[in-house]
Amino acid sequence: MKKIAMVVFSYYPSDPRVRRSAEALVEEGIMVDVICLRANNESKEETFNGVNVYRLPIERKRGAKVQYLREYATFIIMSSLKLAWLHAKRGYHIVHIHNMPDILVLCAIIPKLTGAKVILDLHDPMPEVYMTKYSLPYTHPVIKILLLLEKFSIRIANLVLTPNIAFKTLFTSRSCDDEKVKIIMNSPQESIFGDSIDSTLDQTKNDQFVIMYHGTIVERHGLDTALDALTLIGDKIPNIILNVYGDGDFRGQFIEKVKKQNLTNVVKYHGHVSLETIADAIKHTDVGLIPNKMTTFTEINLPTRIFEYLCMGKPVIAPKTRGITDYFDDESIFFFNSGDISKTGIKRESESTSSLADTILQVYQNPSKRQAVLKAGIVVYNKHRWKLQKSYLVEIVKELFSKSKLRRFRSGRK
Repeated sequence: MKKIAMVVFSYYPSDPRVRRSAEALVEEGIMVDVICLRANNESKEETFNGVNVYRLPIERKRGAKVQYLREYATFIIMSSLKLAWLHAKRGYHIVHIHNMPDILVLCAIIPKLTGAKVILDLHDPMPEVYMTKYSLPYTHPVIKILLLLEKFSIRIANLVLTPNIAFKTLFTSRSCDDEKVKIIMNSPQESIFGDSIDSTLDQTKNDQFVIMYHGTIVERHGLDTALDALTLIGDKIPNIILNVYGDGDFRGQFIEKVKKQNLTNVVKYHGHVSLETIADAIKHTDVGLIPNKMTTFTEINLPTRIFEYLCMGKPVIAPKTRGITDYFDDESIFFFNSGDISKTGIKRESESTSSLADTILQVYQNPSKRQAVLKAGIVVYNKHRWKLQKSYLVEIVKELFSKSKLRRFRSGRK
């Protein structure tokens, strides 16, 4: 049996990209082990949908840069030891590392030295994320170090995966050649979000106009802009509701702003929930909202949430950024103007709030256009749906298996 180990500084199965990939490979008869973080309520080990999960006693605590560095360093050391021990037992043919951090690829050194192939899955470009999160310019020493670590990490890997065109263009322009990077998109897992699309509008069967946001609650994701937009149009859409799902280091400010702007009857916060709960919530939604601010990172990102709404027959409002316009146009998504970027990657003051408010109002007042844009969006989604991405992933992995030549030092135990 072919065997793969995945390592991720995140929680499993809540990380959708890792879960999609792991379960897709298990369905092909491949043994998959995942090494990840462990939350308080999670078991140390379990088998989830055929995937063997090994959780290390580390929780991710959002905070200062020093806190992130401490957590990264601890996880790299512990995951390296755990992976080496499991590799001695299993004999992995491939080690699949998911960033961030990029340097997590170091834990694959021992398996690589014994013949295993290494995949580095770059979910996000780390320099751009840090430029945005900490308001750093491209010339800052920290960013220069991250760029060097990106090149070093990619060099260790045999293959690099990333989720969209803009990310691939970025990596191949500064860290490796084009052939080393393959795109596996963040398309929703059909076993969770469904395989058939109902594009009939207004399925909530009540008189409310329901908007939904789900994802990490961080400043760059623009929930404060969404709240400001709601205050502009509340009297024009008296039955409007915004359901918010997720968690993050901007949660406190978000909840406080809801109270300050007297939106507690409009905005419903549901906390962090499972993917299955997200899929069920989308069924009762009229439109999905991606209120991202314009930053160095969001300019090139393609949010997974767009496809999750479309695959369940819901139109989407999103910012007009390069990462999104690589796939969608004005006929297939409702765009709003999210502003410009300064050299530091910080959003300048713009008319993004009024633009978002106008777009929400347009979606509400024009059911026929909503239907037309939704249908065009579904056409785009169908070109990139998970069953197609899954087939490509399996093809890539099988090709890498053929190049794996293990020099085993296994203990003989299973």
